[in-house]
Parts: sequence; structure tokens; C-alpha cells
Amino acid sequence: MQFTDSHCHLDDEAFKENLPALLAQCAKLNISRIIVPSIAPDNFSKVLNLAKHTPDDFNHITNNNPIKVYPCLGIHPWFLQELNDSHLAQLSKLVAKSRNEIIAVGEIGIDGAIAKQAINHGQTPEDNLHHQQYFFDFQLNLAKQQNLPVIIHHRQSHDKIMPFLRRYQLARSGIIHGFSGSYQQAMAYIDLGFKLGVGSTITYSRAKKTINTFKRLPLDSLVLETDAPSMPLSREVIGKEVLTNSEKNGQESIELKADSPANSPVNLIKIFEVLSIIRPERPAEIANQLEQNIEQIFFKDVNSF
Repeated sequence: MQFTDSHCHLDDEAFKENLPALLAQCAKLNISRIIVPSIAPDNFSKVLNLAKHTPDDFNHITNNNPIKVYPCLGIHPWFLQELNDSHLAQLSKLVAKSRNEIIAVGEIGIDGAIAKQAINHGQTPEDNLHHQQYFFDFQLNLAKQQNLPVIIHHRQSHDKIMPFLRRYQLARSGIIHGFSGSYQQAMAYIDLGFKLGVGSTITYSRAKKTINTFKRLPLDSLVLETDAPSMPLSREVIGKEVLTNSEKNGQESIELKADSPANSPVNLIKIFEVLSIIRPERPAEIANQLEQNIEQIFFKDVNSF
């Protein structure tokens, strides 16, 4: 079985010191691809350079089976308060220049909770939300122009995101990152061609709504993600053997080191194990379909632009 982490901030400082060892561990666990979205102009170059250098730099560590790192460019709704049209122009120019290197526009989106907190920064929630929507609209249009999928952040904002997606009808759709909505909301995204990111939320037994939603959804609508170093696994799952050895098909168990970040891409295996428990299909079938889903969103007809 092979795995892809569809959302990991591998450029984060938390991984800087131990990146070679981390990628070697990923290779050992058959995590062969890591998709890295940017969050702001400040880390555009870092994300691009990480993807450029990783295969050669770490090839000897991963036993000639290098981890492939795929960059995405976008501006996250948390980091645009001080940004303006010049930053969007910078993004647009860099996306066009890097069109053959990046695989998506992301991480983009709308965050209702951040809008509500804007008053703490001298801004009304309405103005903040308008600013977020302006940036979201621009980046969706950019993805459409460049025939790229998108990676979408949401929080308290499904009702605000959906009208934009219906308007743009992106040919290559994308991923709703860290999905935690209802079954009805999930199906609305799926009807538009989007896949839903399955992350650490399902490792928390209290997340009954999300777990039940992922039980019911079509398997061909799901992808795995860690959002590392954010979104750590639950204490219920860390260090716990979830599948039997026969079900793992040779996958090794993961134990976090004391000095490790709260979350890392190696935890993708734990998320997969939990998903395999709540789904009716066998683990090998799930793993195979998840990889097909990644191919469909990011790599199918990639040369058609």
C-alpha cells in the first residue's frame, strides 16, 4: 500500500532540524507523496524550494525511494489582514511562472471564526469577511485561468464558500481540507467534484458527526491528510495499535518521539488505520482508492493546460 499526505505544512520551522529523518521514516512507511500548500507570500519561495530540493537532497536517506513533495501556492484566510492587491498580483505572477511546478492553488478559503475575532484588531467582522471573500474570489478565478485544482480551508463558512464554488464550477475542482461538516454539506461539495480531506478529527471519539459522515460517504470522495504540524491526533490513538498485523500488510506502527512536533506526516498511517476501522471496505481496497482519488484531482490530465 502507498499513501499520500494531501495536506502537510512541511516547510514549517517545526520540521527544520529533523526533516531528513522524518522523510526517511515516511519512505519506510510507504508515504511516498506529500502535498505542501503555502499560506502567505512570506512562505511562497520556501514551499517552492522545498519541493525542488527534497528528492535529490534526501535520495540517499530514503534508499533510492525519494519522497516526492508537491508545492501549492495560495493565501490562507488567517494571514491576509495586512495584504492587498499587490500581494494578489504577486501570487498571480508566481503561479503563472511556476505553473509546471505547482499542482494546486492553496491553501485558500473563508474562515467565519476569524471574521468574528476581527474586532480585536480594529476591524469589523463584516469588513474582515468581505476582505476574505475578495481574496477567495480572486484565487478561485486564478485557479480557473490556470486550470488548477484548489485546496480550501473552511471554518464556520460552508454557506459562504459554496456560492463561490457553484459560480466558478472549476473543471479540476479540488479538496475541502479538514472536512468536518454534515453529510448534506459533504454531498454538496462532492456534487461539484470535490474530494474531502480526512484528518485527525476522526481520531477523536467525541467527533461523532464527522465520523458518521465519513462512514457514509462514497470512498471515491475521500483523501488523507495530516495538516502537520497542526491538528494533532487524539490521545486515544497515539501509541495505540489500531489494526492487526495482517490488516496492516507490513505497515509499521508509529511511536512519536518526545522531541517531535505535535503532529507530523508519519501520523497519516494512524489516520488511515482509524478510517479503515469505520469503513466497511478492507484496508487494501481503501488505500488503493484513496490514491486513485489523489491521482484524479492532482495528476489526471495534468498536461492539458
